[in-house]
Amino acid sequence: MNDLQKIIKTIRCFSGSYSAVSGSRVKVIQEVMITVRVNKTPLANIACAGIHLEELAAGFLRSEKIITRRQDIENISLAKNRVDVLLKNKNFFPDVSVKNIASSGARGRSNVALLTPLNVPAGLSINTALALKLMDDLLNGSAMHNETGGTHCSALAFRKKIAALREDIGRHNTIDMLGGYALLNKLNLHRAIILTTGRISSEIVYKIWNMGVPFIISHSAPTANAVTLAKQANITLIGYVRKGRMSIYSHERRVII
Repeated sequence: MNDLQKIIKTIRCFSGSYSAVSGSRVKVIQEVMITVRVNKTPLANIACAGIHLEELAAGFLRSEKIITRRQDIENISLAKNRVDVLLKNKNFFPDVSVKNIASSGARGRSNVALLTPLNVPAGLSINTALALKLMDDLLNGSAMHNETGGTHCSALAFRKKIAALREDIGRHNTIDMLGGYALLNKLNLHRAIILTTGRISSEIVYKIWNMGVPFIISHSAPTANAVTLAKQANITLIGYVRKGRMSIYSHERRVII
């Protein structure tokens, strides 16, 4: 059974128009609450679609600055609605209060003060045609959204190709999944690109800054705080990529024709 079959449910509903209301059947995405435990102690409850849980947990711990590399993890195991992460540092224990994280975001703590502007390789750039192509690839690859209309989608790209694509009910989750994917596979992200369908908030920029990625490309628009943070982070932020056009909000000199 693939991911689509596991998390998409068909339910009965009603379709309405100006002239009629009639019975119908539609596909919807599941929502589950998973608990992330660190060294056998609960850290967070995260609302998600229930897939790529190892990546989600690892990426969340990376965003929380609990881990920074694959070697910090001794083991990750799955149980029903639970991810157990055993660290090599057996002396770490989460705060007593467990974080409850909804699909809309409201994540754990932000550690912006601990970050420094990215050291972007000299001459690194992206051309507008590639940004448009990669966004098309992201939208065409969003299988769960195309089935249900109920997910956000993000992708990690290198050069001209998407390396990993993740969908979830929470846009923050998709970024954490990519962060976890990169960490677990020991990938260097100093030339990578993050693509996403979702609105870019300052928290999304923080997560991507923490990953060390110099480019963010979104189908949607950013918030004012996100733009400010992207400038501070030395990240090129491109938004509202659609219909052959885009808006470049920060470090525009890296975008070429």
